[in-house]
Amino acid sequence: MNFKNIPEARLEFSPGVNCFLGMNGMGKSNLLEAVYFLSMSRPMHSLPESALIRHGEEMLMVKGDYLTDGGGDENVSCGIVKGKGKTLKRNGKEYARISEHIGKFPIVSVLPSDSEIVSGSGENRRRLVDMVISQADPLYLAWLIKYNRSLESRNKMLRAGVRDSLLYESIESGLCAAAAEIHSSRKRWTEEIRPAFERYYSMISGDAERASIKYKSVLNEATMQETLNAARQKDVVLGFTSQGIHRDDLQTGLGDYSMRCLGSQGQVKSFTIALKFAIFDYLRQAGHQTPILLLDDIFDKLDSSRVGRIMEAVSGEGGFGQIFITDTNREHLDETISSIRSESRLFEVKAGEFKIV
Repeated sequence: MNFKNIPEARLEFSPGVNCFLGMNGMGKSNLLEAVYFLSMSRPMHSLPESALIRHGEEMLMVKGDYLTDGGGDENVSCGIVKGKGKTLKRNGKEYARISEHIGKFPIVSVLPSDSEIVSGSGENRRRLVDMVISQADPLYLAWLIKYNRSLESRNKMLRAGVRDSLLYESIESGLCAAAAEIHSSRKRWTEEIRPAFERYYSMISGDAERASIKYKSVLNEATMQETLNAARQKDVVLGFTSQGIHRDDLQTGLGDYSMRCLGSQGQVKSFTIALKFAIFDYLRQAGHQTPILLLDDIFDKLDSSRVGRIMEAVSGEGGFGQIFITDTNREHLDETISSIRSESRLFEVKAGEFKIV
């Protein structure tokens, strides 16, 4: 209720494929964002949570029933009231900490904005890696929170011009412990996900080119403490911590070159889809719940042969569980439903209202 341009909707989804047909701006992507919001308790895009509330309203509420892989039912509700914050409940019980919800109902989204994973800054790629690992490992999120708090404490000392090495060591011990755990998890994640990523990209591209991912971190070459010691004088001058895992990156390759520099729109989209499909496999294997897959405007910037191979991947052995797909073209969605051959439902979307067709 009152989620972006959706005033109110009560929908029953197919456990297989759910397709949403409508012109741009009608609410297709907003429905996907509502599903994401309920699963992750945060917006799908980088925007204030208050921006999710329908214009002119004071609150929003999203509720949903999840069917678990074990056959049980779980009810989740998440509401935001302007000026009062957010409330998240699972089976009627409010979480003590909202972070406890992360990973309970894993979700993977493929969005038009995913091109930023390749073309954007390292922060975009770190955010993706952190979000994925956090869904699979609650301890990782705890280490990440500890690292960021310690980093902020060190930066405050740097801005204040503190030069006492003993004071820095008191803060840096916790920072270094968290950095070691995070680096180990990120490195392991990259190694685990790489074979699936390469397999999916090869399938989508029709073996036309080779794509790669590589984890770049200063901790690949030195410990966090060694890094901080070497950069301390520079950091005092700069007023912030210039080196550390908060500068890590995921390098994206196309053959022997950079995907960021040479990749076409179709290749970049194929890259991001292959990465998201590999993430889906990772989360499914890491947890006890098959993730939900959101495919927003999946057909844009792809030729028909790549689209066909993507649908082949989605409908392959093992499948992708429950899928939500949006498009403006009825023919695309009909072909998708036909190719996947699983239980499906098609919704027409107009001005935030949904009708089964």
